[in-house]
Amino acid sequence: MRKTHWLAAAIVAMAAVAVTPAHAATQFINILTGGQSGVYYPLGVALSQIYSKHIPDAKSTAQVTKASAENMNLLEAGRGELAFALADTVADAYTGNAEAGFKAPLTKLRGMTGTYNNYIQIVANADSGIKTLADLKGKRISVGAARSGTELNARAVLKAAGLSYDDFSKVEYLPFGESVELMKNRQLDVTLQSAGLGVASIRDLATSVSIVIVPIPVDVIEKIGNAAYQPATIPADTYEGQTTATPTVAVPNFLITAETVPDDLVYEMTKVFYEQLDTLKAAHNAAKAIDIKNALKGMPVPVHPGAERYFKEVGLIQ
Repeated sequence: MRKTHWLAAAIVAMAAVAVTPAHAATQFINILTGGQSGVYYPLGVALSQIYSKHIPDAKSTAQVTKASAENMNLLEAGRGELAFALADTVADAYTGNAEAGFKAPLTKLRGMTGTYNNYIQIVANADSGIKTLADLKGKRISVGAARSGTELNARAVLKAAGLSYDDFSKVEYLPFGESVELMKNRQLDVTLQSAGLGVASIRDLATSVSIVIVPIPVDVIEKIGNAAYQPATIPADTYEGQTTATPTVAVPNFLITAETVPDDLVYEMTKVFYEQLDTLKAAHNAAKAIDIKNALKGMPVPVHPGAERYFKEVGLIQ
């Protein structure tokens, strides 16, 4: 009799479990960004907040990193779901360009969307005497964190200008914020920063010392020989004391994911990204340049099926 009662109770308990709605598993979205004084980080923080609010059961975080190159390695290793990166770095990672620091192709990388352009901004203390690329010879420079997207940009631009690191009296491999502090203390003459217009680090520098933005002429850009590098202009008054427009070079930024991230999640990330784009634009001026028409232009890796599904829905892909 006792056995009968026990069996009946077990059957009732199992039935109760069967009809209880299952809670969806938490979806973790780790967004790989860059240094805190750059543009990737504030945009990544804003995007993580958007995802946590608008994607059901999502828990999203923004991780400080050394930016583009490290981000690609972390994605390949499964240590993130989404990452900011420069177009040329993404291409180098996917093809396995050893000179750029990628010993083997990172074949898991997949594209989500294009974002805004990075402007290569070479900023000198006004009292350093630097006005042109040729004036950089013999000076003290910071080129960004070693093997970061910025540093790879620095190598390309300086090489096209006929310069190598050996031509400088001192070369530092520092994030934007640390470079600016050394500039303020007169321990560096110039910093090269690849970032969106109005980046916080250069704004901070321009309020502390008089700056000169060094022009990058079109003939130098042509010598780089990479379609990702396009002529651009830093408008006048982008930074305090910068009264004239300055020619430079721009490189597109992309949000990259991995083939291992589920299709449904990437679809939601892409959809919410564009549905909440106004919120992202309010977080940083650089985001104001994001346009869905440019989402797939120059994408250096295959598009993730989840993102492709969204772009087909909105008619960007036929």
